[in-house]
Amino acid sequence: MRYLQLAHNEWDPEAGHSKAKVIHSFGREDQVDRDALARLVRSISRMLEPEQQLAAHAGAELSFVGSAPLGGAWALDGLWRQLGVDETLRGLLTDRRIDARAERLVLAMVANRALAASSKRACAGWVDADVVIPGLGEVGEDPQPLYRAMDWLLEVEADLAEAVYWATADLLNLEVDLLFFDTTSTYFETETADEPTPGARVGFRTWGKSKDHRGDLPQIVIGMAVTRGGIPIRVWCWPGNTNDSALIRQVKDDLRAWKLTRVVWVGDRGFTSAENRRYLQRAGGHYILGEKLRGGTPEADAALSRQGRYQTVADNLQVKEVVIDDATMRDRFVICRNPDAAERDRIVRDQLLETLSERITGSDRLATEKRAALAAG
Repeated sequence: MRYLQLAHNEWDPEAGHSKAKVIHSFGREDQVDRDALARLVRSISRMLEPEQQLAAHAGAELSFVGSAPLGGAWALDGLWRQLGVDETLRGLLTDRRIDARAERLVLAMVANRALAASSKRACAGWVDADVVIPGLGEVGEDPQPLYRAMDWLLEVEADLAEAVYWATADLLNLEVDLLFFDTTSTYFETETADEPTPGARVGFRTWGKSKDHRGDLPQIVIGMAVTRGGIPIRVWCWPGNTNDSALIRQVKDDLRAWKLTRVVWVGDRGFTSAENRRYLQRAGGHYILGEKLRGGTPEADAALSRQGRYQTVADNLQVKEVVIDDATMRDRFVICRNPDAAERDRIVRDQLLETLSERITGSDRLATEKRAALAAG
């Protein structure tokens, strides 16, 4: 019968040789908890470098060359293939004089953005040293292959976006009867705008109305259409001085080829012009557009002037429906009222009127200079 013990050698100066010192006894060999031993080995191995772990387990016949994480890139590649992006991009490579690895290079840039966002130059080093991209070998220090792959991606963006949409719609069983669209802007930390391309009035990165409150920097405008579940359908980019109002018409036209015509478009007050509403109604389309009660449009003013009772749909929400029909087009307004907010506004107005009344009481008897000071005050 044998017993298993954990021991190490200590030098015995009196005996003149090393002696084994027992650190821990595991008990009889036939009763030892081998799972516990395995956990102990794994715990100790975490303190070793990868090459030391390999040497400890595999012996001298194997040598450590290197290691890199695979999991994140492997998962992204699986989704990439499931959506058919790999086949679509390879199909778009036909008859193009471009690196045959372009599809894998695009995947590498997507993985870099998702796992360790960096510049294209840094991405090349990341691919070679810090990750394994399935099917892609070394990229090298030169980022030019990545730049060329990005240029090619911009050329085929429209075809790729449509292919990914159909694959996603089939995979996720998307409901696209209701689409939400909105825009934002993003700025660039540079002092100069882009030069205009031939036929354009301004460059892509240029000055415009910044939603980030950075009107001092060049920007671009980004638009996105999503489903009711928040799944993106398509993304657009425009020069930084592009006005929101006309964009939804372009978006509707772009998605017409995807057979997305009989849908309900949802947008905010930036898209509420009469021209936009008429455009969205073409080919059986519909819209839901938010607008301020005091937006100042003739249609909104006409809707507010109509009499009618509010219906309570929640404790803090009352609505009434108003239809404006000018015999050519028909607009349906759903006017929303928050009674709690209305009561707060009434109290604030009463307080302001009371304060102003106190300040102006007897002011008619004041000298001209004092009345002027009161008005300025």
